[in-house]
Amino acid sequence: MAQDVARGQGISPEQHHRTFFGHPWGLATLFTTEMWERFSYYGMRALLVLYLTAPHDEGGLAFSASAATAIYSVYVSMVYLLTLPGGWVADRIWGPRKTVAVAGGVIMVGHFLLALPATGSFFAGLVFIALGSGLLKANISTMVGQLYDGPTDPRRDGGFTVFYMGINIGAFAAPLVIGTVGQKVNWHLGFALAGVGMAIGLVIYLFGMRTLSPHSSVVPTPLGAAERRSVLRKGLFWLAVAAVFYGIVIGTGNFTLNWATIPLTIIGLVIPAWMLFRIKHDRDLSPIENQKMTGYIWFFVAAAIFWMIYDQGGSTLNLFAEDSTASSLFGVHFPSSWFQSLNPLYIMALGPVFAWLWQWLAARGREPQTATKFSIGLILVGLSFAVFLGALAAASGGAKVTPLWLCAVYLIQTVGELCLSPVGLSVTTKLAPEKYGSQMMGVWFLAVTAGDCATSLATTAGADLNSRGYVAAEVALAVLAGVAILLNRRKIHGYLGEVN
Repeated sequence: MAQDVARGQGISPEQHHRTFFGHPWGLATLFTTEMWERFSYYGMRALLVLYLTAPHDEGGLAFSASAATAIYSVYVSMVYLLTLPGGWVADRIWGPRKTVAVAGGVIMVGHFLLALPATGSFFAGLVFIALGSGLLKANISTMVGQLYDGPTDPRRDGGFTVFYMGINIGAFAAPLVIGTVGQKVNWHLGFALAGVGMAIGLVIYLFGMRTLSPHSSVVPTPLGAAERRSVLRKGLFWLAVAAVFYGIVIGTGNFTLNWATIPLTIIGLVIPAWMLFRIKHDRDLSPIENQKMTGYIWFFVAAAIFWMIYDQGGSTLNLFAEDSTASSLFGVHFPSSWFQSLNPLYIMALGPVFAWLWQWLAARGREPQTATKFSIGLILVGLSFAVFLGALAAASGGAKVTPLWLCAVYLIQTVGELCLSPVGLSVTTKLAPEKYGSQMMGVWFLAVTAGDCATSLATTAGADLNSRGYVAAEVALAVLAGVAILLNRRKIHGYLGEVN
């Protein structure tokens, strides 16, 4: 869940009297809003591939595992891709405060569309949630930063830590509640509970908006009338093109799932590459900024490989939990979706330990460099799938393996995430060229988009993500990438200049 937090900038509002754990009271509003939004998102995500693959007589859509994984991967990738236009909307049209309010409403509608027992409304719901999540993720963290007196406010890092706990509390509780109801009672009731969770978060946000910084209502660079007309005209044009094209495909009876997943997968791979190319070759960049971008590309590619494997926790590992893992441990019986609570549980337990560890090593001049931390993260995510290979071997012949296999996989992945994701957020802000300061966090999220789209492309091409050969290839890719980063760490840090 570490990829769900980004750093914002701004100045303090007049909230000096009423505090939330010593922080401006607006943090309570944003904390609870994000907690309920993550509750809705991760609860739905825990059910997504399980519902897609469940047989019709069990209320599911009976998709193949590969098709369900492709849908899941494209959906998650679009959530992160849409943070770019989400940030643009706040910067040019509505401002962060209004954008998040609209986002909450769009997400809520999306979850309630999932709750309707119709395939069309289900996929429409996924579109709504992806759009709303992109709008929200790009701006709610910015408003956290705006509660404080700039980057030097000593409460600032602590405020983001409290906010980060809200993310993980919501993500931890969601599979236990929504997953249980969805799997044991009714799929659509589970999706409806996710909508109720977002509705609670939205109501809290609307009532608490007055506690936020006045700067959250500011539109930094508003569109002029001519620009607004141009954007509207272009948007309507491309929307009409898409509507006509897909109208023809559907009308001629040629539409299949690939007509939706393949174009989105290509977009999710091309846009990250194009963004990096455009920034790297921008003539306005100074030689030092250009050099730093060269170093950043190493980190971006490493992160894409990491998320390609890590995000299969909600697809490949989720399906393995359902089909090949025992549903009880130490006499306690539970639905397979509960495994999705392990990562946020581990994050809450280990996050403070790692924060202390880095500080303890730094005080002794022994803290690993950024490239070394990335290398450790990559190698660990590779080793997590090496453990998964053991689970696949144990499950051969149809045997149900002990849940401890997946407990170990998720634990290793979480340790890898704590080495890579917070460091990636930090190094993104440090290496961002001045011209692209507000866009670079969106570029960082594109690493998630690229990684998930790579998974979608593999499944669309017919790869079996649960096969030992494919999992072994992913292990080799991650470990080799980690070793490459480690061997080239001096070269990479040479590009970074004074940034450590």
